[in-house]
Amino acid sequence: MIGVLAVQGDVREHLSALAECDVVARPVRRPAELVAVDGLVLPGGESTTIDKLTRAFELREPLLAGIKAGLPVYGSCAGMILLADRVQDAIVGQQTLGGIDMTVRRNAFGRQVESFEEDLHFAVLGDPPVRAVFIRAPWVEQVGADVQVLAQVEAGPAAGRIVAVRQGNLLATSFHPEITGDTRVHRYFVEMVRSAKALTTGPARAGGK
Repeated sequence: MIGVLAVQGDVREHLSALAECDVVARPVRRPAELVAVDGLVLPGGESTTIDKLTRAFELREPLLAGIKAGLPVYGSCAGMILLADRVQDAIVGQQTLGGIDMTVRRNAFGRQVESFEEDLHFAVLGDPPVRAVFIRAPWVEQVGADVQVLAQVEAGPAAGRIVAVRQGNLLATSFHPEITGDTRVHRYFVEMVRSAKALTTGPARAGGK
């Protein structure tokens, strides 16, 4: 079962994409719902609003504990910001959940009217390229040694900017794969969740339980 944090943002689109990936997908608004999932998506939206609402819904501490315990989490756009250890151009008082050793710049590609699409070569997905939709998107300024860079902008003034990363059980993209009809990023995350679950249930299976 994979949850989508459902306090703000494009929740329905992620639920729909996950439903095409042979998993049970559920919205998560309360701590009890978070405990029940094997993985979690942090959707695009407004990172500062999501930050405030996770605190209002008493989800922040359970989210921090889940990430620390190895819960697989995928963040798209605003979700990428929430998974960053460091944020440039953050507003006063803005907090992240962290977990990925990276510095992210908010709204790096500009305002809503400067949204754009581009084909990206996504390292672990192969061909064809992923059609990436950037909407008031962040980019990654810097990553630590344990962070795997999965995709970078390939053309234009932002060429070379990092827009997809993974560190352990955490995955993040600047763009919105949930609105293109291409489910490969979600399927990749689903496999991350299945691998993590297999590691935690492996000993029990070996013991015949």
